[in-house]
Amino acid sequence: MSLSWIGIARLGLVQIALGAIVSLTTSTMNRVMTVELAFPAVLPGLLVALYYGTQFLRPHFGHSADQGGRRVPWIIGGVLMLAAGAIFAALSVGLMGSQPVLGIIAAVPSFLMIGLGIGAGGTNLLALLASRVDPSREAAAGSAIWIMMIFGLVVTAIVTGKLLDPYSATRLVAVTAGVSAIAIALTLVGIWGQERSAMRRPPKRALPFRAMLAEIWAEPRTRAFAIFVFASMTAYNLQDLILEPFAGHVFGMTVGQSTELSGRQHAGALTGMLAVLLAGTVLTRFFVVPLRVWIVGGCLVSGVSLMALGYGAQFAPDWPIRANVFALGLANGVFAVAAIGAMMGIARDGTEAREGARMGLFGAAQAIGFGIGSFGGTVAADVMRAVMATDAAAYGSVFAVEGLVFVVAAALALRVTSPDRAMRQSSNMVPGE
Repeated sequence: MSLSWIGIARLGLVQIALGAIVSLTTSTMNRVMTVELAFPAVLPGLLVALYYGTQFLRPHFGHSADQGGRRVPWIIGGVLMLAAGAIFAALSVGLMGSQPVLGIIAAVPSFLMIGLGIGAGGTNLLALLASRVDPSREAAAGSAIWIMMIFGLVVTAIVTGKLLDPYSATRLVAVTAGVSAIAIALTLVGIWGQERSAMRRPPKRALPFRAMLAEIWAEPRTRAFAIFVFASMTAYNLQDLILEPFAGHVFGMTVGQSTELSGRQHAGALTGMLAVLLAGTVLTRFFVVPLRVWIVGGCLVSGVSLMALGYGAQFAPDWPIRANVFALGLANGVFAVAAIGAMMGIARDGTEAREGARMGLFGAAQAIGFGIGSFGGTVAADVMRAVMATDAAAYGSVFAVEGLVFVVAAALALRVTSPDRAMRQSSNMVPGE
């Protein structure tokens, strides 16, 4: 039985739980280490790198759940490990204030637990959604749960920000424990009974992990989509860490103005996600938008927007950078959630029930793209600023290359998204069903 909109929203509660805990560890604790404790930024950077490093295990987590025929234990176990890792990380940060070396040593296994928890829980959450969502709802479902996650991130940031003032190590631990407890409760509410109503059978052939990975990598569509995910996520993150420095160096923006600029990008992304959700739930009574249109169009507009930033740098400060960045965020949001919809459909491909393994492969490709993109963008910006005459030319060349990577991603998407896969819905498919 396919998931109703209520069922999709309940799974979105788990996504909120995952995002809430991760935001505390990658944002709040990052700030505490670099500002309140005056550690160099490389310390939280290395700890977050440990988190990304564990994402290579996502295919293994998905494969193990495939073999056992159950995903709920992996989701609950993943959230529990994530919560425990976050609490231990808060304790470690507190310890850094009095015993820096011991605190840093204690933080290493804590961040490894965070990575393992998000990998096990997040991979199998998306695999469960992929196995149960109706094909006509793939893009809309992906949009819905990502919007819920963003809502959770915003609420978590606002509430915890108020609770953490004035800062103390005790407050950090207490707030982290409170958020973790709420996240566990949301997970249990969201996941309860979701698998029981559609019990899965494990794959007919029980393969060792390496043999399974070789088998799904040999599937042309799975392999091509994994490469697309890697390329698009690399392009997506190449600009992430250099947009605000670009605004300061080239457009002379203050810290507050560049932060507001990033806010416009996020607002654009949320608008794009809402557009996909609206088209997938209401507007399909009047017209149908194929998934490939959202994905390819989003990648192309993202690429054009980045090239426009590179071109506009030569005309700073007169270029309409705020509108440009909003357009970039809008296109990013559209392609990202539509790609998640396509990901769910491709995860169901093949004669064997290996949704978890395929979703894990895509998750690992995304993590690699995120890591390379974040690091590569900063390195490219530093190198080009060293060899080119002006900051405008340096950043402009980097943005132009990033735009080309998005164009390549659009070409890859054309090869792996079926032209007949569309968000088709009958008249009785309405929100709240």
